[in-house]
Amino acid sequence: MTTDLAHISNRILLVEDDPRLADMLTEYLTQAGFRVTHAPNGREAVVHIAAGQADAVILDLMLPDMDGLDVCRQARAVSDVPVLMLTARGDAIDRIVGLEMGADDYLPKPFEPRELLARLRAILRRRVDVGLGRADQRGGPSGSDDFLRFGRLEIDSASHSAKLDGVPCELTAYQFDLLLVLARHAGRVLSRDSLMELLKGEPIEAFDRSIDVHMSRIRAAVEDDPKKPRRIITVRGAGYLFAKVQD
Repeated sequence: MTTDLAHISNRILLVEDDPRLADMLTEYLTQAGFRVTHAPNGREAVVHIAAGQADAVILDLMLPDMDGLDVCRQARAVSDVPVLMLTARGDAIDRIVGLEMGADDYLPKPFEPRELLARLRAILRRRVDVGLGRADQRGGPSGSDDFLRFGRLEIDSASHSAKLDGVPCELTAYQFDLLLVLARHAGRVLSRDSLMELLKGEPIEAFDRSIDVHMSRIRAAVEDDPKKPRRIITVRGAGYLFAKVQD
């Protein structure tokens, strides 16, 4: 049985200054069951995000009043709403910086609307699955999957939050989902392919490079010294290991 995402998380904020592209995407996404709000510039986008008026954001990097990366940074200061970044820039560094700023995924222009829809549904599905307590359907550590504690680190899937020493960890929705999957498989080495399959149920394809960026951001949030990680350990040539004993 599949989840009808359009009935659970259907408010999309489209941040795009090209009116023709915005109209085309609005019509396409509306036909797919989403309610689309169009923001033609960064300032309007930040206002909408701060007001909690979107379940996901499609964000163009090239905006007339401010850089899309600044919009993403400001959005992350007030919200963990999933962000799908659109970029016409060919340089991979822009995509990496966007992910480091808090974007959950990216899509280079030009793109097929069907691919955008698939990626949008994927980031929404991750949010819905975690909210329903089923981000990982292959089991995990004994005890409740809703609340996990590893020494000073607490992970609460119900509130979609993590705390270290009682202080909230700043993570995007995607990064939290990744942390949760790792924690539910504590003590096991997970390859990139395994992580992506657990997160999305989709092939890894272009997402391989971005997962390392997200992992570095997670470490910055949950490790005492990200350069000498004790919670999320890289097993060279194999993947990542979330330590059962950390403190």
